[in-house]
Amino acid sequence: DIALCGLAKRLEEVWLPGAPDPLILPRSSEGLYLLQRIRDEAHRFAISFHRSRRSKVMLESVLDEVPQLGQARRSALLARFGSVAAIRKASREDIAATPGIGVKIADLIGNHLEAIATQKVNVETGEITRD
Repeated sequence: DIALCGLAKRLEEVWLPGAPDPLILPRSSEGLYLLQRIRDEAHRFAISFHRSRRSKVMLESVLDEVPQLGQARRSALLARFGSVAAIRKASREDIAATPGIGVKIADLIGNHLEAIATQKVNVETGEITRD
């Protein structure tokens, strides 16, 4: 068994499982201070984790997942087309005309971007599915 409690932020009420009413600790209580510090640290940890995760996602690109497509080729594609959306709209011949990209790599890029376009995310479960 794990002991649980909840600390309501505004009024600093301590809620215990099964208790119909909150426990009100005096503002000067060391126990209340400890619970506040634990809550604040949990919030700080969650926020920093979320920020670091969001930062990593913002630096990622769907082009990172294409095999045989290194940084130089990704940079050449983005310099030529400007965005992943523009690459997605381009023909494979246009993609292959990019310096360092041949027909074989253009096919890999096209196949990957088509596969991603058919993905859907179930917002309730977070599961990624295909059409």
